[in-house]
Amino acid sequence: MTFADFFYEFKQKFDGTDISDISEHLAFQFNIEDEEAGGSFYVEAKEGKLFIEPYEYYDRDAAFTCKPEVLNKIASGKLDPIMAFTMHKLKVEGNIDKALQFKEIIERKRK
Repeated sequence: MTFADFFYEFKQKFDGTDISDISEHLAFQFNIEDEEAGGSFYVEAKEGKLFIEPYEYYDRDAAFTCKPEVLNKIASGKLDPIMAFTMHKLKVEGNIDKALQFKEIIERKRK
């Protein structure tokens, strides 16, 4: 799987996620560690809309680093991001309070 394939699948999982009541600006960068699917992309909550683009985001609130299979499990609800962090499968840098809000976005996706 290439990074483009991985990114497209991830973006599709969040397509249509309702975050209209999140007024706070949130910006997360994801650094994927993998020889074939490695790369970076960002998820931004802005003005009640969710944007996911295949670029680095330098003014981010938090950065997550993990392997693609870990992020797939988190995005699918099969692995709690806090558990992934405590198991050292997910690295988090930046504002931890804002990073925790990504879990809320994941939970909304499943509704």
